[in-house]
Parts: sequence; C-alpha cells; structure tokens
Amino acid sequence: MSLRLSTVILPYRRWHEGGRSAWQRAEQLGFHTAYTYDHLSWRSFRDGPWFGAVPTLTAAAAVTERMRLGTLVTSPNFRHPVPFAKELISLDDISSGRLTLGVGAGGNGFDATVLGQEPWTPRERADRFAEFVQLLDQLLTEDGKEGLSYEGDFYSAHEARNIPGCVQRPRLPFAVAATGPRGLRLAARYGQAWVTTGDPRLYENGTSEQSIQAIRGQAEKLADACSEIGRDVTGLDKVLLTGFTPDRGRPLESLDAFVDFAGRHGELGFTEIVLHWPIPDSDFAADEKVFEQIAMEAPAQLG
Repeated sequence: MSLRLSTVILPYRRWHEGGRSAWQRAEQLGFHTAYTYDHLSWRSFRDGPWFGAVPTLTAAAAVTERMRLGTLVTSPNFRHPVPFAKELISLDDISSGRLTLGVGAGGNGFDATVLGQEPWTPRERADRFAEFVQLLDQLLTEDGKEGLSYEGDFYSAHEARNIPGCVQRPRLPFAVAATGPRGLRLAARYGQAWVTTGDPRLYENGTSEQSIQAIRGQAEKLADACSEIGRDVTGLDKVLLTGFTPDRGRPLESLDAFVDFAGRHGELGFTEIVLHWPIPDSDFAADEKVFEQIAMEAPAQLG
C-alpha cells in the first residue's frame, strides 16, 4: 500500500482570515485527509483565538469536494457520546461520507478541567475512553427506530435515535490513538486505523533511532492485540502524527529530509503520515514553500 500524506490544520484563524483558504489549499495540494484538533483550547494557543472542531469541519466540508476530513483527536474530556454521535452523523452527511473520527483518551490539560471537574486518574481516563468508544460505536451503527438504551459506569442513553445513520456503512471509520495495552486493544476491536505520535518520553532527549524502536514496539503490541481477537493487523491503517518525536520539525526542512523520515516509518507498516500545517512563531513553524513541495512531490517518491 502506498504511503498517504495528510495534514492537521489547527483552528486558530478566523474563517475569512485564512481559515477557509487553508482547507481549500490542502485539497489543492492533494492531501488525503485534513484533520483538526478537537480541543476547547490547547497549550500555547490557550490565550489566543481557537475555534470549535465540529463547526470548522462543517465549514470545511462545504468548501471542499474530495479530501477526507476528521478530528485528531476527540476525547471524552468534554464530550458525551449521545449528542456527539448526532453531530458526527450530520457531519458525515454534509461531507458526503468523507469523515473520519480520530479518538483518544485525552490528556490532563485545559480540556480536562474546563467543566469544573477534578482531573481524572489514569485508570479512570482509560475506563472512560473504553466506554466512550464502545457507546459511540453502538450509536453510530444501530440506527433503528426503536432507539438505543445504555447504562454504563460513566455514560447513559435512553432510546437514542440516530436515523438515518452514517453515509459510510456500517458507520464512519474510527482512528483510535493509543500506545498502552488497553488503548491498543480498543484500536484492534473498534478501529479502522491506529494513531500514534511516538513515545512522549523520548521527545526531549531521545534519538531518532530510539523513537523508531519505540514505535516498532507499539506496532508489535497492536499486532498482538489484533491476534488476540482473530483480526489481521494488516487490515488496520497505521497513522503517524508528526511533530512529537525527537525529530520534531526536521522532516519539514527539505523534501529529502521528509522522504527519508517517511520512508523509515513506512518500513514499520505505516500507511499515513500527518503533517501540521505551518504556523509561524510556534512549535509548528515551517517554510510554507518546502511544505507545499513535500505535499506535491513526496508521494511519488514514497509510492
């Protein structure tokens, strides 16, 4: 399978002041998917403009035609599966079946406390993530008139109706972000794709080779999780979100640097590499001309 290139466009610009044009340009450049972060604010952008993921993707669906769209990633931090499922079905319809749901357990940042709750323990976060994914799967798949009722430890649904269901059948695809054993089992059971950013423990002082070895280990554990349930891991897309490995922004310094980086990860079985759309004066600063050259020329070299 050829290695696909995708991008993630952070929702920090007003739609008519660069937001719209970025999504349209992403389609012109041939990106397979354009994602956005599903946060209420994020890291260094917390005190600046930041727009909602669902309205942004809705607007993007209206001004693009071919490129897939998605979240990277949604988490249980501030979302409930019942209303969110309705939004996802609507987005899938508006985009004519081009939506992918990237979903993860979430972190301990601003999203984790903005609703006034105490941060969850790692175990509770994992428990909520598992129930969140399971219930979303049911809500998006079971679209009958009788509705869906569910009573879990964290979420409930009473005769929830999601007619007419997703355009994509049996539901829109899940891209499950995970590195630990429980998350990898969720990816194996419910995912059409697995997402990783590498090993965060290596970001500050690790090497590229250490990162490759860590990611190889994650992929092997994913294969084991698939084997446990009788699933062929080769049927699961593998997505690397760049910018969080020890390589940081170096792969975007030149076309050759990116082809080398992507090729080494392609050898691990990755099917999709996601690049951050350049943002000046940020961790995602990059030369826009080089970024566009990579988008247009790298796929042919990686094919």
